[in-house]
Amino acid sequence: MKYMVMVQGSQADYDAMKGQGSAGAPAWSMDDVHRMIVFMDKLNGELTANGEMLDGQGLTEPARTRFVTANPAGPPIVRDDPYDRAEQLLAGYWILDCASLDRVTEIAARITECPVPAGTKDYPVVIRPIDEVGPGK
Repeated sequence: MKYMVMVQGSQADYDAMKGQGSAGAPAWSMDDVHRMIVFMDKLNGELTANGEMLDGQGLTEPARTRFVTANPAGPPIVRDDPYDRAEQLLAGYWILDCASLDRVTEIAARITECPVPAGTKDYPVVIRPIDEVGPGK
């Protein structure tokens, strides 16, 4: 079964990783960033080696986001930076092919062990099964 596993964050978290801390998002040192990258590289390598990882990406900061919304009165409405103040949003994801929900839950539990500076806000790791059949089938 395929699953999407998602990690969340906020613009404040991205700023913190650049050394600009705030409440709930303490400034990261270069060492902190390095530890996170090493942890994620190791996890991704293991998931790739055992055939469970189909894709995985970290997403850019919310400040670089663009929204395109339908506009019945004319051309679509385009807004840059719609998430700049959002409490939390999708920060990265994995597409995994796992034998069971229990197995993907084990992986999500490992993701929660990623090293972060003390005082960093704790977001849940979200698991969503991918519907490979589609509606009405």
